Order: sequence, then C-alpha cells, then structure tokens
Amino acid sequence: MDYKTTLNLPVTDFPMRGNLPKREPQMLEKWQADGLYQKLEETGKTLPNFTLHDGPPYANGHIHIGHALNKILKDVVLKSRRMQGFYAPYVPGWDCHGLPIELMVDKKLGKKKREMSKTEIRKACREYAAEWVKIQSEEFERLGVFGEWDRPYLTMTEHYEASTARELAHFAERGGLFKGKKPIHWCSSCVTALAEAEVEYADHTSPSIFVKFPFADELPEELTELAGRRLSFVIWTTTPWTIPANLAVCLNPELPYAVVETGDELLVLAEGLVASVMSALAIDDYKVVTTFDAKLFERKACRHPFYQRDSLLILGDHVTLEAGTGCVHTAPGHGQDDYVVGLAYGLEILNPVNDYGKYVKDLEFFGGMKLADANEAVNAKLEEVGALLQQSKVSHSYPHCWRCKKPVIFRATEQWFVSMAANDLRDKALQHINDVQWIPRWGQERIYGMIEKRPDWCISRQRSWGVPITIFYCASCREAMTDGKLMHHVADIFEETGSDVWFEKEAAELVPAGTVCPSCGGSEFVKETDILDVWFDSGVSHAAVLENRDYLNTPAELYLEGSDQHRGWFHSSLLASVGTRGVAPYKAVLTHGFVVDGQGKKMSKSTGNVVAPEEVIKKFGAEILRLWVAAQDYRDDIRISQEILQRISDAYRRIRNTARYILGNVHDFDPATDSVADGELLEIDRWALGQLEGLVARVEKSYDDYEFHVIYHAVHNFCSVEMSSFYLDVLKDRLYVSPAKSVARRSAQTAMYRILDALTRLVAPVLSFTAEEIWQELPGEREQSVHLARFPRFESSLIDTDLNERYQQLLAVRSDVSKALELARNDKMVGHSLDARVLLEAPAGPVAELLEEYRQELATLFIVSQAELSTNLETSQVGEAVPGLKIRIEKAQGDKCERCWNYSVTVGADETHPGACQRCREALAAS
Repeated sequence: MDYKTTLNLPVTDFPMRGNLPKREPQMLEKWQADGLYQKLEETGKTLPNFTLHDGPPYANGHIHIGHALNKILKDVVLKSRRMQGFYAPYVPGWDCHGLPIELMVDKKLGKKKREMSKTEIRKACREYAAEWVKIQSEEFERLGVFGEWDRPYLTMTEHYEASTARELAHFAERGGLFKGKKPIHWCSSCVTALAEAEVEYADHTSPSIFVKFPFADELPEELTELAGRRLSFVIWTTTPWTIPANLAVCLNPELPYAVVETGDELLVLAEGLVASVMSALAIDDYKVVTTFDAKLFERKACRHPFYQRDSLLILGDHVTLEAGTGCVHTAPGHGQDDYVVGLAYGLEILNPVNDYGKYVKDLEFFGGMKLADANEAVNAKLEEVGALLQQSKVSHSYPHCWRCKKPVIFRATEQWFVSMAANDLRDKALQHINDVQWIPRWGQERIYGMIEKRPDWCISRQRSWGVPITIFYCASCREAMTDGKLMHHVADIFEETGSDVWFEKEAAELVPAGTVCPSCGGSEFVKETDILDVWFDSGVSHAAVLENRDYLNTPAELYLEGSDQHRGWFHSSLLASVGTRGVAPYKAVLTHGFVVDGQGKKMSKSTGNVVAPEEVIKKFGAEILRLWVAAQDYRDDIRISQEILQRISDAYRRIRNTARYILGNVHDFDPATDSVADGELLEIDRWALGQLEGLVARVEKSYDDYEFHVIYHAVHNFCSVEMSSFYLDVLKDRLYVSPAKSVARRSAQTAMYRILDALTRLVAPVLSFTAEEIWQELPGEREQSVHLARFPRFESSLIDTDLNERYQQLLAVRSDVSKALELARNDKMVGHSLDARVLLEAPAGPVAELLEEYRQELATLFIVSQAELSTNLETSQVGEAVPGLKIRIEKAQGDKCERCWNYSVTVGADETHPGACQRCREALAAS
C-alpha cells in the first residue's frame, strides 16, 4: 500500500520563492485597482488622528538610498499606527524651489539662459521640478509606501507660495523682519548667500600666516619703560585675503598678555600662547619682558601693515587660547564674531569683495583680483613691508557650498533677516524645544545648542527660482515698506496666479490703488529682487499644509528626517512656527543616521560604493529594502552592502518559509468551524500561543517606541528558533499522521492558524507585500487587505508562567539530547533522529520530576522513536545545558513504520497493514 496518500501532507499555492521583483508590481496594481489607500482614508476619519508631516525632498534626480530609508521608516510608522486604530494620513511633499534645481536648469539651458527673462527661467525650473516630482513619486510608490500620491504638497503651487508670502508678512507685522549689512556665508560660484543648513564642512588646505601689526599710539603709563622700542601685536590667520579688510586687532579682556623680546623688537601675544607661537615662528632666543592686562590697550591703535590707516585695539570674549596668538585679526565685513565686536566699537562693515569673489576694482594693490589668487598676493605684500613673520599650510575643516562643493567665504552684504532677538524668538524657541519629545534624546541637546548660538536668520537669496520677498521700496526715499497689509495683498494675488506675477508685472500693478510711502508720501515703488531662502519655504509647511488640510493635525504628532535636519528643516520649521504661532510645529521629532557602505564609509560615485534603491529592487525586491530598514538601529549610521542585503534576504526567506509551512498545514482548516477552544488545546499548543502573546506584546511596544530593529530580531527569532527549530518541527508527526479531523490535529492547526494570523498582522507595516500575499492565502473570513486590519489583541490569559518555565527546562534537555544525537550520527550509529532510542537519567530533583511528568511526550519532543527514563546509565553523554543529566543513544527498537517512519515493536503485528505501527493502524481505521 502507498501510505503516502493516507498522510495529511501540506497543500498550498503560496510559493516558496518570493520572486519579489516580479510579484511586487502586481501587488501595487491590485492595491491601486482596489482603491486601498482611499479605503484607509474613508474608514479612518472617525478614529484618533496621528499626523506625520513629511519633510520635502528636492524634486531633483532619482531617489537615493537615504530617500528610501526615510520614506520606508515613515511608512512603517504610519502603517503601524493605522493598525493600532489611528487615522494616519500621509501627504508626501516636495521642495521645488531653490539652488539645486536652478543650477541643474542653468546647466541644461547653457548660454541660452543669457537671452531669457527671469520669468522664462522660472518656467523652465517649474517644468524641471514637475518632471522630477512625477519620477520620484513613482519611485517612492514602488517601495510600497502608501500616501496621497495624487495630491501631494509642492512648494511651487499657487497656494503654497501664497502661504509662504503670508508667513513672511506675519514676521513683518511682528517686527521680526529687517534688512541689514551682515557677514553671511557666500558662494561666489553660485553667486548667492547661503543658509547655515546649506553649508557643508570638509577638509581644506589653507595658508597659515603670522603677521605683525605695529603699535602706533601712546603707551599706557604702566608700560612706559617700553617707550622708544618697536612694539607689534602679532595675529594669526588662515585667510590672508581678508587682511585688506582688517580694521582692528581684538584681545580678550580676561587674559594676561606678554611682551616678548626677540632681538631688537618686541612682540605682543597672550601669555598662555608664548611657547607655542615662538615654536611656530622657530624663535629659540626670546624672553618675556613684562605682562599686562589687555584693558590697558583698549581703543589704542596699531598701524595696518600696508594701508595708511589705523587698526583699532579692541576687546572681545570670543578670543581664546585654543589656537593662534590671542590677538585676533578683525575684519567686521568677513566674520560673525568680527561683525558683532565691530558693531560694539562702531567700526565700518568693510567688504572689498564683490558678488563673484573678486576684490572691488578700486582696492589699492589688489583691485579686480580673484580671491583664488589673493592669498599669495597678500602674503607677498606683507613680506615686502616686513610684516610677515611666518607662513605655512594648514589642513582644517572649512565651509563649502552644498551644491557646487566649492569653498565659501564670509562676506558682508545687504540681506533680509529674521531677528532672533525680536519678540524673544531665540528664548521662546529654546523654551519650546523642551516641550518636544526628541528621539533619540540627544537630538534635543543638539538643536538647543544650534538655536542658542545661531545668528539672525538670513532669508534672502540672489537667485531667480523661489518665492519673491514681497517688499516694495519707495522710488523717492528708498524706504523699505514692510507693511503687513501690503504684503498680504500680494499674497492674495499669488493665491490666484502664483508668484511669477511678481516678475511679470510692474510694482504699480501689484500695490493697491492709493498706496503711498509712509515716510515721504511717494507713490512710485520698486520691487525687491531677492527671493526667499528655501529653508524658509519648507519651514512654513506647517502653515501651508497642516493648517490648510482639515484632516491633518497641527502641531503634527511627528516629524521624521535625517539627523542633518537639526540644522535644516527641524530648525527652520521651529523658528517659523514659534515666530508666528508661539508654538513648536511638532510634538515629537525622530531622527535617523546616514546610510554608509559595509565598511562604514560615506558613499560616493567616485569611490564606487553607492548602492542605488533601483538596483536593490531589481535584484532582491523592495521588500528586502523594507526589511533592511527595519533591521537597523537607525539612531546610528546605517550600513548597506550586497553582503548585508544577502543576510537580510536569508532572514526574509526564513520568515516566508515559516508562513508557507503553516499555510500548507491549514489548507483544510476553517477557523469558524474547526477551531479548538483554549481549554481543550494540547499543552504544547497552549505553550506556543503563550510564546506568540509574548511576541505580540514585545512587537506592539516596539512599534510604539519606534524601535523597529527590536521587531525584526523578535520576529526572526520567533520564526527561526521557537517555530521552525522546535514547535513546527515537533508538530510534523501529529499533523501528517493523526486523523485529519482529530482533536490532536485540529489543536495544532488552531494554534498554527492563530500564530500566522497574528504574525501576518504584526509584520504588515514592514513586510507590506508579503503580509498581503499571506493574508490572501489564509483561510477564513477576514478584511479585504491586511492593511485594513488591526494588530492582534494581546491575550494575557494565554501567558502561563509555570508552563513556560517547564518548557524552558524541557528545551534545555532537548538541546543536550540533540547534541548527543549529532555525536551518534557522526559515529554512524543512527542516520535520522527517528532511528534512535534515547535513554535519560537525571539526578533526583526538579529535572527528574519534570522528565517523569513528561515521560509520554519525550519521544515527540526529541523527534525520536523512543525515549525512556533509566537508572545507572554506564556509557553515556553528560548534559551541558542540564548539569548532571546523562544521555545514552541506542538504535531504536522494533521495525520502521512505512507510514510515520517511527520505529516500533508493533510494526508487523497486523496482517491488514503489516508495514504500519499500531498508532498508524488506528489512524487509518479512523479515516
């Protein structure tokens, strides 16, 4: 007889191989056809709201692996919140203005741009951004990310631009907007001011020079003994090109200064730096003549090294002993500290550098020269006049433009600023930082330090593609009209036509009839030509998006971006919201690290270590990317490589195979009619459901805490260790051999069905495609999609601590038995474990009592034909997991059953089924 036909073997259409690259697009089409996201929207609007506000990526280029990480994290958060019973809409956004896009359009237009009007350039930028929004939208959807892809927010729409203009008006109305000449980061290549967030620091080699500034004033009474001697204050700088703009030398009022004799001249520097400076100057023969208090020299004069003007001696707290000489070269037009201390002393904000990184033409000695050539020229001049003490090179971290990657300069220009002091913006922002939940917690300290020290916010840019600064100047007196009503009037026009109208129409066509200058009564006006910083643009998204879609919360429950956004979008959003609303725009902020290669190195095309999402999807599928995201502790930098992805793929396969095995064994199970009540379940099945409940509690808490890597490890361990390596392995005999409708088999099926149903729900936010695939194969009535379902309800009654402790001990015994079986295999005593008979001897105590209690189940737990308790075992293995346990492996007694493959002395006892054991004969009779 062919006994195989009498077994309950697994039956399922669920494939072993995921074939994800092919199957995922089919699933996306199904979700689209079913209107799944729309159903989530419809069914959720009566539920508590959870708003995650999307930080807008630039509409420029294909998505990179960092984009994929970010969008998948957001999707996991929102899907988990929906399954917890929240209404969690997702409105994706795009940053469509700004330098990245304009530079790409410049490159595309080439020389043609010179013949184009600003409006035509803006149109080209708009078309370029729209094209990339479409491409990126499709790429994000391919990742399995749910959202309003047909209704995103774009910073270039009429409504958004109008909202941006209104928020600018709100700052003006509150007195927080001003125009001033201040040093800001300036990119001469891109010809524009840069925000703090648009500056990247990279290693750069700069000149390092020590320069003498001759003292040219009366000595203080306390130092008259130095009269008649040549005295110079020594400065150190890595920017020789700023020496022509020097107006002062700054000392620290709290530091002692030394007069150092070197030959026939005297040099002044901080006492604490004498040794290091003399070493740098290679001067061995020197002595400190005297020391003095810096305050003695306040407002006295040095002579500029090569210009016929004085350099004032001033005092400032920013001077330190960390580097240099303690005497700081001060050019108020080229440094933030220089600017601040210069204002205190009434110094001119001198800036002899034009927009293109050249000295102005009338600058003596260097007029019209490029700054790239200036360092060498200035050093030569200093040497010529005898002021250069020493020159060398130094490698240090230096600011570079985020787009063109070229070094930037500090340069004083007329710009528009949001004041950090007006309306106590800085103090209020710092206060509201403490009201926000920061994940990880170090994010709070990081953004606090940035806000605490940041200068006024420079919001103007000298480019074409952006929202214009909606300010008019009186043509007669040049007064800037920061009138809120006038600015709101322009914003209303933008709402109808978009901001291009600012560049298409004359000022007279944009101001209300009868508008006059409040200062001189003039009635003719000129428009501001600068545009707004894109960080202001995206920073007001809380107003443009959250406040204008009634199904979104404001403040949002969560902002989630990379850690660089502490100085970017988190930063600008906080200032914009606190400055106009008096509240932070978010309740919680979650940040993730950057993606690096397998060795922890930054990715770059030149290095050739870039991993593109498109390539991963083609090879592995988006599901593997999603699982990779969940597997990482995103608080640190996140590694990716082919090897890492292969490991993730292997883990995915184990989870998938667990699901496939269960589906195959519940093919004839109807949960509505075949389920076994909890009280009637076999003990091991109750234990398995208890393990499931532990997983449910751990996973749902981890979703709450955004600890997705904990979920990955918990699920993977559950599938590979508790299920595949033990429980499901032990069940095979009962599932295949028992009568199909027996309580024993139905008990196993009940547990397995409940395990897979719960597991599918738990992994759905991460493994969105595979969970849906499993869901469609599960028996019984259920929601149309797993994504319309809820997480499993935690059943604390299934957690049996005593039962769990007993099974922990039994599993320890099983571990020792498995090792003994492996040794027996190596000795060719047995092949399969069913070939074995296991004899156990445990010392008197709890283990012996437990083994006696489970005497009848031991063979099943060990997957052997016979397991018996014995005494006085002579030749045996000694347990490792269970000290004192003795184990002996023998050949199983009896013959091998042709149906269940267990050995039994009952095989051959019945002529009807001579090849079957008694258990199988009974099962056949019951069929």
